[in-house]
Amino acid sequence: MSHTQVDPHKLAVIALGGNAIIAKGQKGLVQEQFENVRRTVDPVVELIAQGYNFIVTHGNGPQVGNLLLQNELAREEVPEIPLAMLDAMTCGSMGYMIEQCLQNAMIRRGIWKNVVTIPAQVIVDRFDPAMEAPTKPIGPFYTEEQAQKLIQEKGWLLKEDAGRGWRRFVASPYPIDIVEKEAIRQLLRQQYLLVTGGGGGIPVSYHEDGTIEGVDCVIDKDLASMKLAIAVHARTLIIITGVPKVTLNFGTPQERSLDRITLAQARHYYQEGQFPAGSMGPKMMAAIEFVQADPENRVIITNEGSLMEAVAGREGTHIVAY
Repeated sequence: MSHTQVDPHKLAVIALGGNAIIAKGQKGLVQEQFENVRRTVDPVVELIAQGYNFIVTHGNGPQVGNLLLQNELAREEVPEIPLAMLDAMTCGSMGYMIEQCLQNAMIRRGIWKNVVTIPAQVIVDRFDPAMEAPTKPIGPFYTEEQAQKLIQEKGWLLKEDAGRGWRRFVASPYPIDIVEKEAIRQLLRQQYLLVTGGGGGIPVSYHEDGTIEGVDCVIDKDLASMKLAIAVHARTLIIITGVPKVTLNFGTPQERSLDRITLAQARHYYQEGQFPAGSMGPKMMAAIEFVQADPENRVIITNEGSLMEAVAGREGTHIVAY
């Protein structure tokens, strides 16, 4: 396959949120996840037809949480699997699902393009203070009664998650770098469509001799997607979430949607505490860091139903330098 120069203005990293894979109220059955992903990738394939190339990343909170629960329930029967390995398992299983749905959607559209999944290892600092202060919600939602029972019986850390119920929380250190970034760049030059960085990637850290080892935590997928977008020189980072636009004063009579904001405005709203840590906070932090990295960069935050209109500039929240 020939190598070509990648046009950074036609290259985007698109981060699929939990709602794009498991809809609210669903159990998370494999059939449900496939259905949701099929629907989500359709507009992505339309944009590929318009000449865009994508790296697709995705969250893994519900999936890795369920694997942890399976770990717990089966610990007397089979060896327990560490969290870093569970992260790797979701990279493979969810990557397979997204890759297949993309491939099938492109075949139906008459587009012949190779798709490949890479389970990316993401460097973190094992001494990051975040390792001692778990902030990442994973797994299913529980009632307060169920949560208190799990705290007593399992010793898990469970907290209320943005008013949506109680969830288990694990450590989520800051992503520093991507081990496979050069391989990813090479595949982009060969015009591959990539699925990588799933669940924020597989957390690893360096030893003094330069070797690496897994770290039991979960990296925020939006921050990891931002690091990946910078590494491959993409000009656009698209964050798919459950709402068409970011809002200020959420849940109050003063609530209002944001169409286009500058980096300075985004910083101001973030410092004001407008974006909760468990929901929009990491997305806006990722947006701020990505636009800070290069004034030509832009971030679009929207839901899957508004993706086409958002890329055209008619929907979503756009974060730009000026």
